Amino acid sequence: MSRNYTPMTDRLAEYVREVTVREPEALRRLREETENHPQASMQIAPEQGQFLHLLVRLLGARKTLEVGVFMGYSSAWVALALPADGKVVACDVSEEYTALARHTWRAAGIESRIDLRLAPAIETLDALIAEGDGGTFDFAFIDADKQNYSNYYERALELLRPGGLMVADNVLWDGKVADPQEHDADTEAIRAFNRKLHEDHRVTLSMATMGDGLTLACKLGGTD
Repeated sequence: MSRNYTPMTDRLAEYVREVTVREPEALRRLREETENHPQASMQIAPEQGQFLHLLVRLLGARKTLEVGVFMGYSSAWVALALPADGKVVACDVSEEYTALARHTWRAAGIESRIDLRLAPAIETLDALIAEGDGGTFDFAFIDADKQNYSNYYERALELLRPGGLMVADNVLWDGKVADPQEHDADTEAIRAFNRKLHEDHRVTLSMATMGDGLTLACKLGGTD
């Protein structure tokens, strides 16, 4: 046992993938084909995707939410964990990237489980709340523009059922959150988001340090 983190070298990260990750073929192709894309860093790592998949299975989730689709890698991992009649409501604004996502979902055989909403995510989330979907989602994943994280969090929390789980990506922000010299808008937004969740007694939480950091927040019973 250790009270400190084991340094994650490139070789150790490769080893973790070798012995744990079972990446579906359609997702592997997407990841490898987009490895050199200028925005490839926006895509979660395979071990993160498999972690989301495991969480969704453990929850027995049927209805999930994603804010920030990009090329459909994370939503595919989640959808593959759902029953045949399960649903991912996926929020994004890019027709270009989500066209690639649709191709991946089709190849993975889960396109029917994805309800893609092409609009600003706040508009989509507000519409879901207005339509009476509050308290009906089992799981939510946030991985979009960092300066809106707090806004997405509040809306997603309202949409989650008690006992539902929210996961937010990039909470370590490449280490910038711990660097007192970093004050750009995105870094400050993630710092504020991390502090907000630490003080939010509507949830119980933990941070998984894989990839760029994933915060897990479970909605406690009796919250709105």
